[in-house]
Amino acid sequence: MLSVCPPHGAPALAREVAGHGFKGIYVDANAISPATVRNIGRVLEAAEATFVDGGIIGPPPVPGVSSRIYLSGGRARDIAVVFAGSNLEAIPLEGAALKACYAAWTKGTTALLAAIRALATHEGVEAALLEEWRRSQPELPKRSEAVTVQARKAWRWIGEMEEIAASFEAAGLPAGFHLAAAELYRRLEGFKDGTAAPALVEVTAAFRRGAPRRKAASGDRRRSSAPRAQEETTRFKFGTAAIKRDAAKRLRSLKRP
Repeated sequence: MLSVCPPHGAPALAREVAGHGFKGIYVDANAISPATVRNIGRVLEAAEATFVDGGIIGPPPVPGVSSRIYLSGGRARDIAVVFAGSNLEAIPLEGAALKACYAAWTKGTTALLAAIRALATHEGVEAALLEEWRRSQPELPKRSEAVTVQARKAWRWIGEMEEIAASFEAAGLPAGFHLAAAELYRRLEGFKDGTAAPALVEVTAAFRRGAPRRKAASGDRRRSSAPRAQEETTRFKFGTAAIKRDAAKRLRSLKRP
């Protein structure tokens, strides 16, 4: 059995299959963290199935396109034989984190570059930034627009970025890079059912909109400027702590069985 689904659905699917008494070889080819892989493996092996971890890199496999599936586990080489002669190259590998490391860069930087364009537009320096990129980083103008092609399927990457964040934290590394990427992709969910790729200006506008702001009550509007200034100072002072608390909450939810 080959499991390929949005990352957030992988554990539930594995539990469902195990619940049906499946005792064959189960290949999880989803973009999930090593910790989630281990949890899924335990569930399936407890049901007497054989578990193989997989990670797909590349576009949908068609003739003339190079796509790979990396496999690890006791039966990885047996599964690799199944793909012989197909459009998907199977590569046995020791270790289960290659997909997370690869997507941490490809999909993480797609979000980062697009967010930089949104910031530059907001500050009125986009034209100057693009000109400097053309001179010193000539590949970046085009790469910073790649998000437009991906926007309609960005909803699938929310869970993947959160899984990568969990992988970073488990390795003692900061998780914030990819929690931020997850939030950026969450803001693109409105493009999910679109019939055409949005323009970059639509993507950056969606990034900046985020959650709608609460309208101030009439009593709030009558507050003096001094309390408001104090409120702004407090918000700035404790903003980083709030972000860390939110990140920790997200990571705890990912670790739950």
